[in-house]
Amino acid sequence: MKLYGAIDLHSTNSVVTLIDEQDRVVYQKRLDNDLTVILQQLAPYRSSLEGIAVESTYNWYWLVDGLMEAEYRAHLVNTAAVQQYEGLKYTDDHSDARWLAHLLRLGILPQGYIYPKEQRAVRDLLRKRSQLVRQRTANLLSIQNLVTRNTGSCISGNRIKQLTAESVETILSQRDQALAAQSNLLVLRCLEEQITKLEQVVKERVKLRPQFRYLKTVDGIGEILALTIMLDWRDKEICRCRKLCVLLSLRGKRKAEQWQAQG
Repeated sequence: MKLYGAIDLHSTNSVVTLIDEQDRVVYQKRLDNDLTVILQQLAPYRSSLEGIAVESTYNWYWLVDGLMEAEYRAHLVNTAAVQQYEGLKYTDDHSDARWLAHLLRLGILPQGYIYPKEQRAVRDLLRKRSQLVRQRTANLLSIQNLVTRNTGSCISGNRIKQLTAESVETILSQRDQALAAQSNLLVLRCLEEQITKLEQVVKERVKLRPQFRYLKTVDGIGEILALTIMLDWRDKEICRCRKLCVLLSLRGKRKAEQWQAQG
């Protein structure tokens, strides 16, 4: 008898469901998020399990990795693409898990890409860098807003990066206003330091593959952004990446020609 499993994953617990080929529930239970416990519960059904669908929630790494290391066939569910059956009048975690198992049995389960575990940490470093860059920009904009709101003049991002705590006081004479800007400036400096550190580590651990060299032909895409895109794209998307880069390069060239023509 073939069985199909699904796990409705939450922050502290999961609902594990197994169904047979007639959609009858063979096993269903809410378990703590403990890999040892989950594997123990699945063990009696191991030989019959065709696969296990796991929701692609923020905390799926440990569960999918654990199932794959235990040699279960794990399927990462593309949760955003799953459509619940419209005829259901009531849904809960148990019905959600049964529905995922049902879709897996039918072979129509929308799935996401399970990024290789050994490469995932470096990719996540670049995602962390992107988060810090956004925070750096937020602090820079905050200083710009403070200056413009209180003095009526504008200050460029490059000038802000050259400011010191003392020079801030010459721009904002009111002590509390200067303190607010100085606080942003200190956070900005800290973020820049950490961003640089992350970039150095990433450059040491991974190199831009030849298939993705086209990324650097696009204006505005440097080595770090190219690496970020490369690590977030699957190898089979290389052809699409090449076409996109050619298109963007042509658009950039045309835009540059238009700017030159306008003087």
